[in-house]
Parts: sequence; structure tokens; C-alpha cells
Amino acid sequence: MRLYSAKVPSIAQEVVRTLLSSKDIDLEDAGAQKEVVADVESVLRSYLETEKVVDEKTRDLLSRTGRSEGEFGKVREQIAEHHGIKVGDESLDHLLDQVVAMLMHSSHVEEVYAEDVALRRRMAPIFKKNMQADSAIDTEVRAQIKHLKEGTAAWDIEYSRALDAAKRRRGLG
Repeated sequence: MRLYSAKVPSIAQEVVRTLLSSKDIDLEDAGAQKEVVADVESVLRSYLETEKVVDEKTRDLLSRTGRSEGEFGKVREQIAEHHGIKVGDESLDHLLDQVVAMLMHSSHVEEVYAEDVALRRRMAPIFKKNMQADSAIDTEVRAQIKHLKEGTAAWDIEYSRALDAAKRRRGLG
């Protein structure tokens, strides 16, 4: 699963709306909802910026040391840990933790009535729904380039091209 910047506003709005409707949080006033949505967006955008830095540093390290692209995931996890974020399968848990922490410290949230675990349970389906586009896009792209052998240079080039096109069609690009 992957967080896309195009999905950040809808995730933030749905998270705040869901937590308010379930009475898990209470805001200081009616106008604070926009501010809390902006706070959630800020947490998600900060994660995306850090993830971009981690990816750049990973590519740079691999090219400087002459290591193969096959080590990208492992090296990326180590660099991400150094930057204080989680990537890959653990990214959802990390994002949920960050949003919960923000809710606890936000000046716009009057009271948090639910336990951390309950908040995470309520928010997780929203994140999953919006982050699952990644696996659907991957399946679509692989179907388009099934005539090429995976692992070849041609496959890598075509996969990247088809992936960019699929993301643009879905407004994720």
C-alpha cells in the first residue's frame, strides 16, 4: 500500500468526519473542523516529503556504492528508520500513530474520548481504502506488459511508463 498526495485531502476529511460522527473527538468550536483536517493533511504531507527524501537518498547510496536495485527495499527501510518513518507494510501503522499523536496534541481538538487503539481501528479502513490503489494499479500494469519478461531492462522501462500512465488516468500522478 502506498500513500498518494492526491488522496491526502480526501483521507484527512474522511478521518475527521468519521471521528466526529462517532463522537471519538470533540472540537473546540464549529470552525475548528477545517483546522483539524489541515492538521491531518500536514501529518500526511510531512510523511510524503520525508518518504521522497528517503527514496532519493536510497537511490543515491545504491549508485555511489554500486549495489544492485534488488537491495533497494532493504536499504530504503534502513534509511527510513534513520529518518524516523516506516515504509512498506509498516507505513500504515506509522501513519495511524502519527495522526493519533497529532489529535492528542492539537490545540483545535478539545477532547479525545476514544482510546488510541479505538482511534486506529476507526481510521485504518479509511487509509486502507485510499491506499489500495497501489495494488490495483500494479495488477493493471502487469497485465499490460505480460508479453515482456520480468527483470529485463525492457520490462523495467515499460513497467515505469505504463505505471506513470495508469497513475495519470486515476489522478494519482
